[in-house]
Amino acid sequence: MKKLVLALLVMFSFGAAVAQTKIGHVDTQKLLDTMPSRKIVEAELAKFEKTGTDELQEMYTDLQASLAKFQNDRPSMAPVMIKIEEEKLARKEQAIQERNQSLQQELQLVSESLQLPLFERIQAAVKIVAQRKKLNYVLNYQEFAMIMYTDGLTDITNEVIVELLILDAAAMKK
Repeated sequence: MKKLVLALLVMFSFGAAVAQTKIGHVDTQKLLDTMPSRKIVEAELAKFEKTGTDELQEMYTDLQASLAKFQNDRPSMAPVMIKIEEEKLARKEQAIQERNQSLQQELQLVSESLQLPLFERIQAAVKIVAQRKKLNYVLNYQEFAMIMYTDGLTDITNEVIVELLILDAAAMKK
């Protein structure tokens, strides 16, 4: 009998705790889309990517020129010279592949370093609104888009946008 009473007491107190939990959600993509500083980050990334693409194109053009010269001169070259030139061409091709991989890694690092402040500002804006509305949890709508119905979620995206624009404007002044 005591166990039954204890089990009922635990069930009711757990239910009351869940009922008092307030949950909100935001659409992080919408937040990102409203940030003026995101356009600056995208422009910087595009510039970095173009510089890398131009560098690779220059390397590739040089390889093509060397290959054309080699094919033109090959009939009059000694077998040893052919082998040396083929190795030079192979090294140039390998250098292009290595630089491409290096640029991809650099782009990833630059992207992460430029986007981190954006996500920190989003986090700060969400925290401000969540504290104001006394929410216990805030879910990212984009990651939980399969939620079909709920009676307890509060969409705070628009309120977060207001806070985010304030934080973003302050960060861009620096």
